[in-house]
Amino acid sequence: MDEKFDCIIVGAGVAGLAAAMILARNNMKFLLIEKGEFAGSKNVSGGVLWGSDLARLVPEYWQEEDGGWERFINHRRLTFLDEQSAFSIDFKSSHFNETPYSGVVVLRSKFDRWLAEKVQNAIDESDFAMESFIATNIKVDEVLMENDKAVGIRTGEEEFSADSVIIAEGVNNLLTRQVGLQNDYVPADHILTGIKEVIRFDQKVLEDRFQLNGLSGMSNEFVGYATDGVEGGGFLYTNRDTISLGLVAGIKDMREKEKSPHDLLNNFKMHPVIKDILQDGEIVEYSAHAVSSGDKRVMPREVYKDGVLLCGEAANLLMNAGKAIQGMDYAMRSGILAAETIVEAKEQADYSSQTLKQYKQKLQGSYVMKDINSFQDAVHMLHNPTMYQDMPNLICDFGRKFFTIDNEPTKKSRNLLSESVKKHSSYWDLMKIGFKGAKSL
Repeated sequence: MDEKFDCIIVGAGVAGLAAAMILARNNMKFLLIEKGEFAGSKNVSGGVLWGSDLARLVPEYWQEEDGGWERFINHRRLTFLDEQSAFSIDFKSSHFNETPYSGVVVLRSKFDRWLAEKVQNAIDESDFAMESFIATNIKVDEVLMENDKAVGIRTGEEEFSADSVIIAEGVNNLLTRQVGLQNDYVPADHILTGIKEVIRFDQKVLEDRFQLNGLSGMSNEFVGYATDGVEGGGFLYTNRDTISLGLVAGIKDMREKEKSPHDLLNNFKMHPVIKDILQDGEIVEYSAHAVSSGDKRVMPREVYKDGVLLCGEAANLLMNAGKAIQGMDYAMRSGILAAETIVEAKEQADYSSQTLKQYKQKLQGSYVMKDINSFQDAVHMLHNPTMYQDMPNLICDFGRKFFTIDNEPTKKSRNLLSESVKKHSSYWDLMKIGFKGAKSL
């Protein structure tokens, strides 16, 4: 393998695999390197892959009997929790049954492996079937630089040369810093810990409990008591015969409040509403990993330089603006755009930053950066203690009073709301949050 590659991709997550698929279909000679035993073996996350880019990579994926996805989302729910109660905003529509699906639930260890098989099929059909590779169980120690331009990678004692390198290493920014695109680790106050359990049920029990039909599924986000006063929120996604249940919590806030991820998750599971959901379930997997907060201030100062592009969480492309946690779709789109830029660079025989800056332009013109730029105020607002402490308590307190029927004169709703506001917040605070919410969303 002394010959030169058009491109080396570091990381076989969603971003790296998407990039590899585009390169293979454009008859590029490339090397995709993954440090795990197989694509997805080191990836413990799972959730919803939003949008239609998957259909672009794997046309009519929904017709595969044993595809890499679990269920399509046609039921969305946002739940506010206090210590005893839950108040949910619930939406379900047959509109979401249409293909390509607007969102599919995935377990990454399964999904990434499946997508890697599709990439291998594309390689086999390309002009470089014997010269492009997916190489696993390999850790990239260094991106080789000459005159501040990427010229390949080093792994152990071996070196591989390439005209370009796509870094898709995830939130661990070792290579991103090494090539000079980021000065330091992302600070702790901009990094969250994702904690997840996969809990198995009899499939009919699961489908009855969540009112699922066929391969329809539900996504449920939680705000409030889910994180026991720590910055963050909870999630629940329905898989084929399991659910993914977990939390995303601020590392700095968790440390300052002396709470561990395991304790937070156990506390979440003991909430009366969650406890009922989990009845008769069997824990089959526990995992944790770091994720970006979605604050663009911690993004690398640039996503390209001579011979190098960053995509996915290596570029801190993630956002939670309250409607959904978006990361995998951003990773997939950025991987596609990075690969398209490399294809254009080969056509021009120019892998300099002057050519590769087109990737940034593509990214800025895509929904990824348009959303990240448009919804930064919402990202900041969600990390305000009022949003994950006072507001859920207020909403649940009002709900409890509104839905309680006893043998006493019934108060008007406005009076019940006023009581809840005075107990948990103030009208002034609500006005400020309302104004910020209207402005940011």
